[in-house]
Amino acid sequence: MNTATALAQPVVLPVPDAAGIYTFPDDLDHAHRQWTLQLLTRHLAHDHHVVELMAPHSGQPHFIEMRHPTGRPVLALEPHHDDFALSASGTFLADPRPLTVATVFTRSTSVHPTLEDAYSTESAVSHLRDREGSAALAPLAATRIALGHKDAEPPYRPYDEDRLDQITEQLRTIVAAHPDAELLAPAAVTRHPDHLLVHEAAARLGCRWFWEDLAFWSTYALVGCDQHLFRSRTRATLVLSLVDITPVVLDKCTVLRMHGSQMYPARKMYRPIRHAWTVAADLLGTTGTYAERFYRSGSL
Repeated sequence: MNTATALAQPVVLPVPDAAGIYTFPDDLDHAHRQWTLQLLTRHLAHDHHVVELMAPHSGQPHFIEMRHPTGRPVLALEPHHDDFALSASGTFLADPRPLTVATVFTRSTSVHPTLEDAYSTESAVSHLRDREGSAALAPLAATRIALGHKDAEPPYRPYDEDRLDQITEQLRTIVAAHPDAELLAPAAVTRHPDHLLVHEAAARLGCRWFWEDLAFWSTYALVGCDQHLFRSRTRATLVLSLVDITPVVLDKCTVLRMHGSQMYPARKMYRPIRHAWTVAADLLGTTGTYAERFYRSGSL
């Protein structure tokens, strides 16, 4: 398909059926390709609002409109390089705010199984994931801070309390350097020790705004069980918030192509989108709406 043909065809977001979770990756992939071609044409016409992103592993170019943040700053505390991009980036594409992302566990040996020979050392994997995180956050004009800790490896065990204390104090220094920022962290309803540790550290630091960090795992409960776990861990009154990201779903697909440049096949990167639709459909009783889910504890 040439660019002129693509421009003649409107980009239409696919509307999944009631199953929602595994039903439409090919349709979404087709819509994303059309969207990329339209942005490429604008880029070639010297539209300076459109910037080129290069997927770190594959080297495939993608295009996206650069965001211009306004409003109160946000300091997002994420366990790994991909957590914010997977679970909360659509909200900031739709409503960009000045953003700093502090990533706690930035050393890793976790890579797609087919690439273990190509990225055979901790240094190589960590460098790839750092480049993926940088590319994913580039359209948001985000500042990135890396704490340099090594992530947990299976079989997972409870995190060490001394390590929690150490990381909390490191994050406390970062929070103190951003006194006007609103804190955002994962709700940590997973059982991954890195997620639980960052959630606990954030709660100690007074964080009251949490994103749904299961947004990319279709194997967990969608509504009931995860909210119950969060309530039991926070022991706080929760206010649930859904943010409609339908207008920016295709741009979020581009962000996912950056953070998951090693993923194969490419449609696996769309799990967050499929899950987001299912969450919105379950909670709102609607179809064709995409959302990201947040919790707030305490008063606003």
